[in-house]
Amino acid sequence: MLNFIWLGLILIAVVLGGLTGSLDAVTLAAFKAAETAVMSLALPLIGLMAIWLGIMRIAEKAGLIQVLARALRPLMTRLFPEVPPEHPAMGAMLLNMGANMLGLANAATPLGLKAMAHLEKLNRTPGTASNAMCTFLAINTSSIQLIPATTVAYLAAAGAKDPTWIIGPAFLATLGSTIVAVAVVKWLARWPQYRNLPTRDVVSEEDGVDEVLEVVPPLVRWGWIVLLAYFGLFAYFGFQMVSGAGAVTIRETVLAVIKAISTLAVPLLLSFFPLYAALRKIPVYEEFVEGAKEGFAVATRIIPFLVAILVAIGMVRAAFAASAKFDWFNQITGAISSGLTFIGIPPDLLPLILLRPLSGSGSSGIFNELIRNPVIGGPDGLVARTAGVLMGSSETTFYVIAVYFGSVGIRRTRHAIPAGLLADLMGMITAIWICRVMLG
Repeated sequence: MLNFIWLGLILIAVVLGGLTGSLDAVTLAAFKAAETAVMSLALPLIGLMAIWLGIMRIAEKAGLIQVLARALRPLMTRLFPEVPPEHPAMGAMLLNMGANMLGLANAATPLGLKAMAHLEKLNRTPGTASNAMCTFLAINTSSIQLIPATTVAYLAAAGAKDPTWIIGPAFLATLGSTIVAVAVVKWLARWPQYRNLPTRDVVSEEDGVDEVLEVVPPLVRWGWIVLLAYFGLFAYFGFQMVSGAGAVTIRETVLAVIKAISTLAVPLLLSFFPLYAALRKIPVYEEFVEGAKEGFAVATRIIPFLVAILVAIGMVRAAFAASAKFDWFNQITGAISSGLTFIGIPPDLLPLILLRPLSGSGSSGIFNELIRNPVIGGPDGLVARTAGVLMGSSETTFYVIAVYFGSVGIRRTRHAIPAGLLADLMGMITAIWICRVMLG
């Protein structure tokens, strides 16, 4: 399916560019997107991958990943019945989901790529996505978020009176999209055209069983005292940040708490895992370096996939921008806008709805334009708030699929894309419906 979508985007861009005399702009956009994929995304990702894969290895060696997977075994075994309950993939997926819930995108992507690497070791059809991979991708593209911190920050910067209003509606919308994603991905897996016939057996040395069964040294006697003191220190840091914000109203207090959580989450993860491992007599520096070595290899593997998807998206954006100057294009978009108004969807949201599954930076740019437009109500209007809930309830599906599958060489995505797009659609519909009910 990704083959047809990618080809369709390229052809649409070229045809529109030819009709509007903007082929030069379309070509320039293709080259610029290729440069962005490598210089602005892949290269910075090497450093992020090195950090988080190093921390991930420390957590695995200290037994934290297994503890996390064991605690949520009933849920994870139902979602991923093909994955052994104690496998490192379980813990990696849980950490990725937790990072997504907190809106920690810089941590979620490396952790998700590590989870995909574990799942590939269990994959009996190399080059083709397994059921577990499709389920994991569907959950990622539906992207449950407890706190859409970035979107709240955009609204606050635009001067919204209540930027935290979107948290509750966004959580409900993304919860609905995740439920749909899981249901659809399980349902589609049964379709004949998505059957996945094994081509090899899983070898115990490859699937991480040895890593799971490795004996972890016990925690030192006074270790729990150190850990309690450490968490108490971070609680004190959070209290100082909230009290120092000078919040008076409930809204200001909630905003200060969200900011404190977003600020402290990454330092806590980066320091707690090594501290816990050290208390279990793990050589943390050596393990971090071993894990970090994987970062460069993973980041370089995804470059071709990033270039492919971003070039197509960049060409389409350039073609549509040039087409907006022509009456025939505006007449088409006007007819679409009338149809959206008839079914209760604000037509100003159309660009965001179309671009959100394709581009994170592009949808963020459109979102910032919407919330700063006084004609449609500014940051506190119906359109801005609906757009904020929409941003917090969906993910850039094609980017996630290109990066995650590209990191392990998956070319046949099976039912991952239909499940992800249906989850996006449900998230958007739920977001719009909730905002209309709550705001009128």
